[in-house]
Amino acid sequence: MEPYNPDTLPLKTIDWERHVTLIGKANAALARYDGILLGMVNPEVLLSPLTTREAVLSSRIEGTRASLEEVLQYEADVGDPENNQDRPDSPQIRDIHEIINYRKAMGTAVEKMAGRPFGINTIRELHRILLTGVRGRYKDPGEIRRIQNYIAAPGMPIDQATFIPPSPEMIMDALSNWEDYLYCTEKILSSS
Repeated sequence: MEPYNPDTLPLKTIDWERHVTLIGKANAALARYDGILLGMVNPEVLLSPLTTREAVLSSRIEGTRASLEEVLQYEADVGDPENNQDRPDSPQIRDIHEIINYRKAMGTAVEKMAGRPFGINTIRELHRILLTGVRGRYKDPGEIRRIQNYIAAPGMPIDQATFIPPSPEMIMDALSNWEDYLYCTEKILSSS
């Protein structure tokens, strides 16, 4: 298996006509969601458990096994994990900290997107947040990778990978293309 080679954006293969109805439904659902949030005095009360649940589910791809209940209980017992330096360092606590970092990164992304376009520097900042004080903290947080990685069962060699991301030499070109595409799309959307 060779490293994945992403197509240049914008993709020419998307049949937009087939997706128009779905895009319309998605936009309508987002508008309803925004309306509900605008009508709430403190939308964070609704969003906080949903954001934590999303963090728990999304973190599972990295192998974390803590549950939503365990994260909420930990935060109720400990408060802010950054202020609790004498905590036991069990696998469960490490998983909880990865989930908390994920949630912090999502919050930071929302804040950043309110003031500037999403881009490579934001991704680097979010990567730093994700790796703060957890597994991977010594692997250049906030830096674009310089080595080949892959997805496979633990201990399996790269030739048994289920997916090999783009090679390090391709990453900056692919990310730059993606960032240019986002900026162009944002300009088009803001001018219409």
